[in-house]
Amino acid sequence: MSDDQSISFKEMCARFDVTPRTLRYYEYIELLSPRKDGRARFYGPREIARMTLILRGRRFGFSLEEIRQWLEIYEAKGSREQIQVWLTLADRQLAVLDGQIAELQAARQDLKELRDASQAELDGTH
Repeated sequence: MSDDQSISFKEMCARFDVTPRTLRYYEYIELLSPRKDGRARFYGPREIARMTLILRGRRFGFSLEEIRQWLEIYEAKGSREQIQVWLTLADRQLAVLDGQIAELQAARQDLKELRDASQAELDGTH
C-alpha cells in the first residue's frame, strides 16, 4: 500500500465523524488494523471500507460482535453458509427496526392527540 492511499488517524476521525476514543476502541477490538509507523497510525483503502461498513452496521442497530461477523463474511465474499448467516442477522434486525418504527408511530400519534386536545382547550373549542 502506498502512503498516498493512506490517511492519518486524525483524517480518519474527521472523515467518519468519530472520536479518537471510538477509533482506538475499534482498533483495540480488532475491527480495524491500521498500519503503524511508530505511534502514528495510517488507514488504507481496506480500513476505510471496513469503517464504512462498521458505521453502517451501527446505524442498522447491529452489535459490534455482529458487525465483526458481517465483516468476516464481507471479506470472504461469502460462501452459501456465510450468506445464510448474514441473511438471518439481517432478517432479525429488520424485525427489530420494524418494532421500533411501530413504537415511534404510536408515540407520535399519542403526542399528536395530546397536542391537538391542548390546542382545542386553548382555543376554547373543547
